Amino acid sequence: MANTIQLGKIKIGGNAPLVLIAGPCVIENTKAVMEIAERLKDITKRLDIPFIFKASYDKANRTSLKSYRGPGLKKGLEILKEVKKNFRVPVLSDVHCVTEVEEAAKILDIIQIPAFLCRQTDLIVKAAQTKKIINIKKGQFLAPWDMKAVIEKAQQSGNQKILLTDRGTSFGYNNLVSDFRSLAIMRQLGCPVIFDASHSVQQPGGLGSASGGKSEFIPLLARCGVAAGCDGLFMEVHTKPERALSDGPNMLSLDKLEDLLVDLMAIDAVVKRKSKKV
Repeated sequence: MANTIQLGKIKIGGNAPLVLIAGPCVIENTKAVMEIAERLKDITKRLDIPFIFKASYDKANRTSLKSYRGPGLKKGLEILKEVKKNFRVPVLSDVHCVTEVEEAAKILDIIQIPAFLCRQTDLIVKAAQTKKIINIKKGQFLAPWDMKAVIEKAQQSGNQKILLTDRGTSFGYNNLVSDFRSLAIMRQLGCPVIFDASHSVQQPGGLGSASGGKSEFIPLLARCGVAAGCDGLFMEVHTKPERALSDGPNMLSLDKLEDLLVDLMAIDAVVKRKSKKV
C-alpha cells in the first residue's frame, strides 16, 4: 500500500478517499480562473470530495511558438494566491526550470514536474529541497518501473512527500495509450498514484501545429483509473473547452463533471472497501 501524504485536512494515499486535482490547462485570465475555481469548489464541497486546484502559469512545452503559454511566473502565481485566499483550497502548478522553483514554492502547495521533464535531475532535486509535496508525472516515454530512479532522486534530496502521476504512454505517432497496470506498479514503489484522465486522451501534435485529443473518452478512462485503485484523479476542465487557449480537445466540460464524480465516488468506495479486506 502506498504511503499517506497529508496536505492540510486532505489525505492522499493509503486507503483515503479519492482526491480530485482539477482546473484549466493554463491560466487564461483572472476572471476565467476564478469562475472555474468557484464552480469546482461548489461541486466538490457538495459531494464531499477532497479538492486541489490546478492551473499552469506557463506552458513551456507548447507545440508551436505562436501558441498561448500563460501569464508567466509572477502574474500567474499572484492569481493562484488569490484562488487560495478566496476559496481556501490548495493549489498546484508545474515548474519548468530550476530558477522558477523558489518563487513557486512560496505559493504552491504542490509543485508539479511535467512529464517531459521527469528525468531532469536538477529540477527534481531543487523541487524536492523545498520540502513541498511534489507531483512527478511519468514521462510518456518511460515504463512505470523506471520511476523508481526518479523517486530516489527526490528522496535522496530530503523529500518523502512524492506523488506519481500517469498520463498515458506513447503509442506510435500522435497517440497515447493507458496501461492501467502502471498504476499498481507505481503504487508498489511506495508513493500515492494519480491518474491523469485528461492528458491520457491527448494526441500530441495531432493537429499539426497543436495537440489534438479525444475528450469524449475522459469519463471512460477516469472510471478505469479509479477502478484500478488510483489515489487521486487529475482532470483539466473548462467552461467552454472548444474556446480554451490550450489543450481544449482534451479538457472536460465543467457541465459534465458532477455526474461523473458521483460515479467515480461510487467506484472508489467499492475499491477501498475491497482493499480493507485484503
